[in-house]
Amino acid sequence: MHVVEKCPYLPETDVQMSYRYLTESKKEQGADFYFAALKYGHYLWLNGHAGRGILAITRALYADIRETEPILNRWPLPYVALKWIVTNHFSDSFPGNPRVSFQHQATRLRGKRQTLRRIRAWAVWALVRKAKPGLCGDNSQMIEEPTIDWIATQLQKEGHTNEPTLWQTALDAV
Repeated sequence: MHVVEKCPYLPETDVQMSYRYLTESKKEQGADFYFAALKYGHYLWLNGHAGRGILAITRALYADIRETEPILNRWPLPYVALKWIVTNHFSDSFPGNPRVSFQHQATRLRGKRQTLRRIRAWAVWALVRKAKPGLCGDNSQMIEEPTIDWIATQLQKEGHTNEPTLWQTALDAV
């Protein structure tokens, strides 16, 4: 059994949680959904479900939340939390390779705010590559992977005002 540490970049969880916690908050979107996704992702991580935890936290990252929301002062966009979880996972074995997952999200996401969500997927893809360089990408896609500079420029152009700094801090974190 592997000991799983609490992530210092995510809120405390409830003792018992289920997918309903997130689906009930989805109606709200915005700040309530954002906080619920962070909490539920942390709960999943703590209960040995790293892959599902990453997906829940990613839903927070993709949430339609204004940069002026007070919740972001305490719980900023979860770039550092996502990198911390990938870094602190006990092995390179994930249920679903997060590098491939974010590569696919970056090239396939549709719908509202598609451009920003795709850029954020590339940003997390870069964090995963740095945290776990042994994880393979999907070479069958035959795409040109973006550079760190391109991702930073796109985050500056499309994201929250402080988003490039948040992402760069996560990228530089050990």
